[in-house]
Amino acid sequence: MEFLRTPDEQFDNLPDYDFAPNYLEVHGARMHYVDTVEGDETLLMLHGEPSWSFLYRHMIHALKDSYRCVAPDLLGFGRSDKPTQIEDHTFDFHYTSLEAFITQLDLTDITIIVQDWGGILGIPLAMEHEDRIKRIVIMNTGLATGDIDLGEGFKQWQNAARKIGMRLESGTVVQGGTVADLSKDVVDAYNAPFPERKYRAGVAAMPLIVPSELDMAGADKHRAARDRLKTWDKPALVLFSDQDPITSRARHFFRQLIPTAQDNPETVIEGAGHFLQEEAGAEIAEQIRAFIERNSS
Repeated sequence: MEFLRTPDEQFDNLPDYDFAPNYLEVHGARMHYVDTVEGDETLLMLHGEPSWSFLYRHMIHALKDSYRCVAPDLLGFGRSDKPTQIEDHTFDFHYTSLEAFITQLDLTDITIIVQDWGGILGIPLAMEHEDRIKRIVIMNTGLATGDIDLGEGFKQWQNAARKIGMRLESGTVVQGGTVADLSKDVVDAYNAPFPERKYRAGVAAMPLIVPSELDMAGADKHRAARDRLKTWDKPALVLFSDQDPITSRARHFFRQLIPTAQDNPETVIEGAGHFLQEEAGAEIAEQIRAFIERNSS
């Protein structure tokens, strides 16, 4: 497998993103992550498609005084190395990459925070490595078990991604998934990891490999995760926005599925779209802080 590495200067002077880069090797590639190091509690923040750890910057700034915030970039995204071919990006490739990441860092007592593909990968990962997980926060994502319809909004997004392919621009997608108008420097920051089309294989691939059919890779892990979540006894917070056409109906699904989700107030982030961390990062951070304080032991 061949990889591209985005030049470091692409990441100079990004708004509110002043974190020192950290790297480890996974699958023969360099994987980047933010790590604020300090703090007794570890918050693992997993981004989705086509964003990167930049999406969590507001939350990291709001929480780093109390917690260790760890935010990796999936291979193919952010400051991580990028496989050059669309077919390089498979569910198993990304799942085992994250698995290796938490193992190499030996992360334990994790409050795992997931959104979009962060949930597609992170929820089954949390179930399979629950000895490392202390709490789970689920935001604007879903389970792709292959035996449920993912909805018309997802199908439209998937069809658009299939047609556009590597012409997809991350900043355009993020702007399309937010309610507010983003400033040019923020849109540019989402585009920064992808200076040319050849860097965008992951951006093009991810919508197509969501396990939407029974026999697709990862669907079995999602069915197993669904079964485990029915008896999940660790703290869970379901925190969705009110204006996400892709995943909104999953909010009630998770609230009803996970017993401990009902132990926490049902909170909806108002005035935010799919990329709710971008529009309401500080508010989400306070919700997570309160959740941890309610569920500390």
